Amino acid sequence: MFQDLAQWMLEWAGSPYAVWALFFIAVAESSFFPIPPDILLIALVLNDPDRGMYLATVTTAGSVIGGGIGYFIGFWGGRPILKRFVAENIIGRVQRQFDRYGGWAVGIAGFTPIPYKIFTIASGAFALKLSVFVVMSLAGRGGRFFAVAGSIKLFGAQMVELIERYFNIGSLVLIVVIAGSAFLVHLLRKAEPV
Repeated sequence: MFQDLAQWMLEWAGSPYAVWALFFIAVAESSFFPIPPDILLIALVLNDPDRGMYLATVTTAGSVIGGGIGYFIGFWGGRPILKRFVAENIIGRVQRQFDRYGGWAVGIAGFTPIPYKIFTIASGAFALKLSVFVVMSLAGRGGRFFAVAGSIKLFGAQMVELIERYFNIGSLVLIVVIAGSAFLVHLLRKAEPV
């Protein structure tokens, strides 16, 4: 099924409506669609590298708008709606991420292969401040899509192979850096006199 959806997305790359398809796939993926827009973004940037940053902007905008839809689904539906999308044990793990990292959890999920849609819905269900959600979504999703588009623009097809091979490792390194930064900020805040 995923292979068919991915193939369908790649067929859009040659369409005059490809940018609109990219935008709507990014919106849908952030709230309910199972295939990330990266596939179409990569195909479009390979096809026209000079439009890479524009395409990353379109993808980021669509993803953050879709994330906002997910946020309000969670906000209005609460934990019961979250239970319709994910198992209770996963909800518990997501809740612990929010308790531990706050908005950073959204940024990390937005950048990595962690299903972002779970965090968009959870953000609303757990009443994360909307402004924090938007800023961290822009940072995480923008970081991801601009990194993909920029690397494809600079290195072409060789970068596609590297992304496929090492994306999870790169994401893990980024998570460690972000978590370390968050921990350092936490320690510094704790050390401040009241």
